Amino acid sequence: MATLKQLNEFFRKKGVFMILHIIILLLSVLLVVLISVDTFHGVEFYEQPKFQKAQFWICVVFMADFFIELFLSDDKKHYLATRFVFFLVAIPYQSLMYHYNWHLSRELAYLIRYIPLVRGGYAMAIVVGWFTSNKTTGLFFSYIITLLSTVYFASLTFFLFEKGVNPLVTQYKDALWWAAMDVTTVGSNIVAVTGVGRVLSVLLAALGMMMFPIFTVYVTNLLTKRNQDAENGTSIVRAYHNYIKNHPDQTKS
Repeated sequence: MATLKQLNEFFRKKGVFMILHIIILLLSVLLVVLISVDTFHGVEFYEQPKFQKAQFWICVVFMADFFIELFLSDDKKHYLATRFVFFLVAIPYQSLMYHYNWHLSRELAYLIRYIPLVRGGYAMAIVVGWFTSNKTTGLFFSYIITLLSTVYFASLTFFLFEKGVNPLVTQYKDALWWAAMDVTTVGSNIVAVTGVGRVLSVLLAALGMMMFPIFTVYVTNLLTKRNQDAENGTSIVRAYHNYIKNHPDQTKS
């Protein structure tokens, strides 16, 4: 009778985990599209039954993925301790709110939309790791994608809450310009008016100050490593020429 470890290895060889991560990533992209379309049309979450159904089934798949990986895990206690947050973010909170008619503030109800995307972010980091040769590069690209994703979602939220209130925000491109300038800490002519916009202004600026030094460190380390490799290569060539010069007889032989 096959043990759980053998079963785990069997599924790993068949690429089940890879398929699961790709499915999670694709569903997360679909969720981003639904949120974007919803935001651009200015439709509140409780007025979108189609979005509710789509998000519910996406969350069901996320929860199924959690239990499948838990079942195939060699150390279930460690998996629960390190991955239990994925179960929490997979709960379809919006569907529960819609079903039980819970009333939350407009700001909180909108932000709850993003909760399932935490699971998609982890899947994205894994998929990025498949296409990078080393962990440092994979981590760097994960940081970059996280930064761009945060800027995009912040611009969506800023656009939803500032449009119609802030005279400087009339189109989405205004919100995107604000987010890009805020995360680089350069600043723009658009100043937040709502409470949500002001909170996002602080968070984006703080994120930019944390993330951009990582980019600088990565580039510096990359250039340093290449210079060291070049110097080592030059040293080997120089040593070879010196050997030929000092041992002509052995070189000919």
